[in-house]
Amino acid sequence: MRRNDIGKLGEEIAVKFLSGKGYKILERNFRYGHGEIDIIAMDGEVLVFVEVRTKFSDKFGMPEDSVTLKKRKQLKKIASAFLETHDVNFSECRFDFIGIMFKNRKPQINHIENAFQ
Repeated sequence: MRRNDIGKLGEEIAVKFLSGKGYKILERNFRYGHGEIDIIAMDGEVLVFVEVRTKFSDKFGMPEDSVTLKKRKQLKKIASAFLETHDVNFSECRFDFIGIMFKNRKPQINHIENAFQ
């Protein structure tokens, strides 16, 4: 499976997971510049920017280990662009992380709310 396909599979799993928790998905793969935010959703009145990482092996670390300081800064910049270009009513916003690790062909989901500021 190609890296791009793995990412799309993880995002599909994450959308189903978040929808099952009552999140309203607003947008997927919002692009700005050279980056993107995987999922933008509402959790009640909280606007949530979600980064999804999917792995089939922990050989190079867990999914959550792959979100570097540089990536966090990029996500903040993209989130600012979203806020400037979309009229969304929200009380606060946060960044969540969803790490998906496949074990015995079954996805193990690690959802970290408010993963970084």
